[in-house]
Amino acid sequence: MHAHLVDQKELACKEFVEALRACHADWAKKFTGGCNDAKNELNSCLRRERVERTNKHLEESKARKQAIDEKMRKWREEE
Repeated sequence: MHAHLVDQKELACKEFVEALRACHADWAKKFTGGCNDAKNELNSCLRRERVERTNKHLEESKARKQAIDEKMRKWREEE
């Protein structure tokens, strides 16, 4: 199970987390690979969420860099 998942972070993948937790409640499934599909679905959901978050942060970073570059250009012109 993903130990880092807390209630605030699992909103996007909540149904997958709940499915994996329910599957892990049955010890036979948990230890014989019966929960592998649920785990793979959760991993895919978390991966998609991470990629979306990374892309968003990249775009924000590009915008900040562009604003800083513009301010630096104006500052150099004033000198």
